[in-house]
Amino acid sequence: MKQLTIGFIGNGKSANRYHLPFIMKLQDRIKVKTIYARHITDKWQKLPSINYTTDINDLYADPEIQLIVLSVPAAVHYRLAKDVLNHGKNVLVEKPFTTTAAEARELFALAKQKHLLIQCYQNRRYDSDFLTVQKVIASGKLGDLLEVESTYDYYRPQVPESQDHFAIENSYLYGHACHTLDQIISYFGRPDSTHYDVRQLLGPQRMNDYFDIDMYYGVMKVSVKSSYFRLVPRPSFTVYGKKGVFVKQAMDRQEVDLKHFYMPSHADFGIDRPEDYGTLTYIDAAGQYHQEKVVSEVGDYSRVYQGLYDAIINGKPKTVKDEETILQMEMLETGIKEITESGANAAAKLD
Repeated sequence: MKQLTIGFIGNGKSANRYHLPFIMKLQDRIKVKTIYARHITDKWQKLPSINYTTDINDLYADPEIQLIVLSVPAAVHYRLAKDVLNHGKNVLVEKPFTTTAAEARELFALAKQKHLLIQCYQNRRYDSDFLTVQKVIASGKLGDLLEVESTYDYYRPQVPESQDHFAIENSYLYGHACHTLDQIISYFGRPDSTHYDVRQLLGPQRMNDYFDIDMYYGVMKVSVKSSYFRLVPRPSFTVYGKKGVFVKQAMDRQEVDLKHFYMPSHADFGIDRPEDYGTLTYIDAAGQYHQEKVVSEVGDYSRVYQGLYDAIINGKPKTVKDEETILQMEMLETGIKEITESGANAAAKLD
């Protein structure tokens, strides 16, 4: 079997929690050779098979390395991705992909010019709750879809309270809608129209800590919502159809297990317990009422890397299309625009 050889820029939480554990599941076809960081610390356990370096040229000058993963702050995604492409390497970029849609288009054009792959790391497409929603919709038991609600709630008031000014890179919209918007775009495509409600609950000039984005597809509405002030979180997904409703309260468990350093090497990693299953309630063709638990699909972030392997080694299409990433960046830009404009208007009034 041909091998895909990978290098990393960045050796923090994201690389060690959301990437490396899943790549290790595919060691028969993927090898992580080198990880670069400006400072190599002992915060994360070093893997014996990997070369850790503070010289980025150990990545760029190595002909074996085919793909470089950017696991760094979003503010430097565009600059570093461009640098990687100009050094002749394929690149996987964490989310949010860039700051603007224009930057995203430029990177995709550069990759095409150089016959290289660049893709956004959209691992949340392989969340168990999202995969289970797709299974329920495909069953047809809900009938024609009318409304879908996707939420990503926390009760972490200390996060917005610790920020005394607004910044795009620290906004809740850029930091969290980049997960949930991609799920909706990947499944339903481009909406016919969109309404944005992006707020600063602590007041003007403060952190963006809430958003509610409504996307319309004919008669169906899909709402993507998040707040830092939800003591009791809303269901991860609620799907309404003409014949029924599906409610999935619990989110994907992969992140929960990773936070407890319970790794994908365990057979039950990330698998929902019966109490985590969603509830499907519907009326069948005979007019009979049903309510049943739906066994959750198994989430697996290693599918991102299987897709990259297939694209780079076997020439298959990318799993995340360029136009999907560009659309998401356009939506993030539009959603945050009302905050930046209102901030500018408030500053003008003070002058």
